[in-house]
Amino acid sequence: MDTLKDVPEFFETQLDESIIARTENLASFRELGPPDLCHITKSNAKPGVKEVGSYHYVSGVDASSSATLAAYLNSLTYALEETHAWFSKSTAWRIRSGVYCCFNAFSRVDVRVEVKIPGGVESYVVDARGEKHEATPEMWQETYISALLRAILYSDDANYRLAGFRKLDPIPNIEAEAHFLEAAEALFFKGWQLGSDPEIQVATVVSNHLTTGIMKYFSENFRYERACFLNINTLYLKDPEVASLLAQSYIGMDEEIKAVNILYEALKQNQMSYALLHVQTDFLLSKGKKTYALKLAKQAVNCAPSEFVTWAKLTEVYIELEDYESALLTLNSCPMFTYNDRDMHRMPTPAKTHLPIKQEIANVGLLDDDNGRDTEADVGLLRLPAPSLRGTFAKAYSLLTRLVAKIGWDELLKCRSSVFVMEEEYRMQKAAEEERRNQKLTNAKPHEKEEPDVIKVKTNGVNDSSQPIPTITVSGDSDNNKENNVSQENPTTLETVDENPEQNLEETNSHDDNEEQEQKKYINHNAPVDEHSVDSLEEVNLDDEKSGVDETSTPVIEFKGPELERPTQAANEDKNEIQSPNNDEQSKDPTLRKDYAFSFNNKRLCERWLDNLFMVLYEDLRVYTVWRSEVAHYKAHQMSYRKTGTEWEILGDLAARLHHKVDGKEAYTRCLDHKFSAKAWLRLLEIYAEEGDVHHALTAVVKLSVYHERWYHEIIYPTAIAHNLNKLIRSEGLSKIHYNLISMNLSPPVAKLVTRYLIFAETFKIPGSDF
Repeated sequence: MDTLKDVPEFFETQLDESIIARTENLASFRELGPPDLCHITKSNAKPGVKEVGSYHYVSGVDASSSATLAAYLNSLTYALEETHAWFSKSTAWRIRSGVYCCFNAFSRVDVRVEVKIPGGVESYVVDARGEKHEATPEMWQETYISALLRAILYSDDANYRLAGFRKLDPIPNIEAEAHFLEAAEALFFKGWQLGSDPEIQVATVVSNHLTTGIMKYFSENFRYERACFLNINTLYLKDPEVASLLAQSYIGMDEEIKAVNILYEALKQNQMSYALLHVQTDFLLSKGKKTYALKLAKQAVNCAPSEFVTWAKLTEVYIELEDYESALLTLNSCPMFTYNDRDMHRMPTPAKTHLPIKQEIANVGLLDDDNGRDTEADVGLLRLPAPSLRGTFAKAYSLLTRLVAKIGWDELLKCRSSVFVMEEEYRMQKAAEEERRNQKLTNAKPHEKEEPDVIKVKTNGVNDSSQPIPTITVSGDSDNNKENNVSQENPTTLETVDENPEQNLEETNSHDDNEEQEQKKYINHNAPVDEHSVDSLEEVNLDDEKSGVDETSTPVIEFKGPELERPTQAANEDKNEIQSPNNDEQSKDPTLRKDYAFSFNNKRLCERWLDNLFMVLYEDLRVYTVWRSEVAHYKAHQMSYRKTGTEWEILGDLAARLHHKVDGKEAYTRCLDHKFSAKAWLRLLEIYAEEGDVHHALTAVVKLSVYHERWYHEIIYPTAIAHNLNKLIRSEGLSKIHYNLISMNLSPPVAKLVTRYLIFAETFKIPGSDF
């Protein structure tokens, strides 16, 4: 046969088309690059049979030299399935050659090793122009670190999932870990070239993918002393900012005095490092010193005002201080960045796909999932816009959900209307300005021309002593009745979030009638949402009574529970005229104009993206409120409450986003009653690990281990499974975990899969492995 045993494969329509496609895409890779590509060519001994090319994706292979990559290619020759004849084995197909491609994220080149069987091994480098160069030892070291970081950082990344992606252990033993530390130390000060997380605009020496990968690897198995060993070797002496990583490691080791001392010394040498200030801020918050933490967070903003993380940290401190109005204003000032997708391949459509299942895994019986009605879900649940948020928008939304979890929706609306300018206030202010201008023109002489007054508005969140800064606000209770009447007759719309905030603000300066008509197309809350968009939100109207555009879609939930107050849209400085039936009547009232003018001058304008996030939050809360009301209604009448497995999974994610852990746990459990869901099992594993529930946590580990083995995830660490199991080992001890596993009486293949995690904990001496 021409397939590999237990290894995924994609067969090419034309030979080497995957290699050609990868070469063409090299210039588009921006950060860590795509997964490694392994391409093999098979030939048949029979005359007239064409050669066949196939490939698969892989991570975790040792890329420190051409010999290690050639060894992986050679191992595939033993995985070629053989067809059994009557008295002998048929060896018609054999692997003639193979090419292993590994992207070097430092030099932005592709390192390739070509093996010919029989024959020799050739290694070379392909640049963005497709030209070949010689691979130097420095390039091999960079390639090794690049491959390790992809395996570590993207081990459980939902945005880095590919079919036929084989994941192996990147660091299988202590010797490999020592090699990783040595290479990481050598390339430490070049880490900024790799880029950073989407929340960080400018990568620095301590804020990049290399440092993130180092801290993730050692923090998730609670072995901070190894991270200290890396950072203390001359790195801190070269750059005092490295003390931020060293202090985090000391705090993780419960060496808080050492952490404070090294932060003190580092800040004396570099007072403008927001990374050092953030570590100290987190430490003060953990000790309850919120006032001191506030001063440091403000100083961090002054040090890096263009970074999202500094404003987000200040927002978190304000939330802890229960200064919710300041938290909203600070959140409104956050600079938002465009989210870039992970580097992926764009391969031609394969002629055939081979995704084999190991026989022992198939016999377990855990793979009968996603069938029947349990995969169906209500359209309204599938169209919730919050899951599509990425990068800074997702982080800002999580801060907004923390606010609503602290004070509730009604109080959040009051805070919003007290600090931001509302659409109604803006309209009344414009009416007052218009009346004042008309009076000046009437009283002026015919030859005199009065210049119209201009309302100057700043949206960058920086106050000016000469001009107060208006801001966007949500409706307050004092004007609820009036604003509700306006919204019923003329529903406001949710503007689309643009990836570029500056471009978004420029687009709002257009007053064409055609644009206004286009905006009205999104009035219905059932309008289709672009699920592939990562940081843009579809315009939706959340008023059920006026949603008549899409008549084919069904409401989210038929039962009508308590209704939430719908947030009115915040004001935009570019709207010179607001079309509303009540506009003329309200503009004639001088008392109202005076009040609005006073409040307008003491508020700020809300950024468009934050206004949209309020509408997204309202949609989440509306669905959650109706769901819980339905549950209470059905329980009161002793009726069974039924949902499909997919709907329970979505509701579990919804409850988790809104910080309702109990409801989320219930939803995930109900989801597993209907179907197998890896996401539900993973979320429950996290909950069980926090609760210290060893038995149920091990059950989740068993299910997930089998599922990952079926999809070629042979990696043990770092994974979410190992991280949560390490939590239990740290608190309960390795012996207790091992005895509980024995009592489950698992089949030998499944028990072997789970035992690998315990062997890893014992090998690397995870805290708790000695008792």
